[in-house]
Amino acid sequence: MRSPILEELSCAGAVAPSPENVMERPGFQVSARIVPLALEAFERLPKHARRCVFWEVDPDTLGAEDRLSDPEFEKEAWLSMVMLEWGSCGQVAVPAAGQPGRIESPACSGFALYSPPHAVPRAQRFSTGPVSADAVLLTSFGVEPGQRDGLAEDLVSAVVTGLMRRGVRALEAFGRTAAATELGVAGLSGESADAVKSLGDCRFDRCMIEAEFLQDVGFEVVSPHQYFPRLRLELDKGLGWKAEVEAALEMLLERDRLETVGAGLVEGVGAREDSQVS
Repeated sequence: MRSPILEELSCAGAVAPSPENVMERPGFQVSARIVPLALEAFERLPKHARRCVFWEVDPDTLGAEDRLSDPEFEKEAWLSMVMLEWGSCGQVAVPAAGQPGRIESPACSGFALYSPPHAVPRAQRFSTGPVSADAVLLTSFGVEPGQRDGLAEDLVSAVVTGLMRRGVRALEAFGRTAAATELGVAGLSGESADAVKSLGDCRFDRCMIEAEFLQDVGFEVVSPHQYFPRLRLELDKGLGWKAEVEAALEMLLERDRLETVGAGLVEGVGAREDSQVS
């Protein structure tokens, strides 16, 4: 069964979005456009996203210290490294043209970061790993308060679209369950506690994506865990999904054409009957 995100891409039309990944759905007033993250736009990320190094730094490398002196510098350096070696590794939602506050409020309203798993030290700590060899790892995701409904799903759609263009077969993520969130950092023990060891202000309940949200947008659990399952979203490779959509659109167009022709015939019959009566 196709995931909800792939269904949404299909229903939006047979043609994939533009190179800027501008997500504009029919009958929907767009308040933000989603574009690939560029390094020069790093400052537009929300403050915590700029300082969060939960995934990018192995806490064991810090020794007795539990924090970095300049986490923002470390995060920017990591993004620069991934972009240089692999390419674009994020999508951001920015105010659409003509939207109020576009100049005064340059910060993005949502973001998603992803990377080849070998560039993510924290990924090696989870017992539900390793990430599949054919997958990219979704690490960070967030939508600022007060944004329109559907922006989170559009961000995931933009990630999927970009990765499909690059021939990636799947997107995976380590999710946190409601049970883990309820326990909190202090309540975890053993391998679970070791996997999500805090790093300064970075804690799993702030820096990991909710497993429930991932499942809502089409991810499926491939490595179960009470607290930190690994989930996977299969990406249709090639143009198979486009062929299905084009066929469906052709059927809809043909149905509309037949309905139009049928309505014309009914009107013609009615007109003839009226003339005969008169």
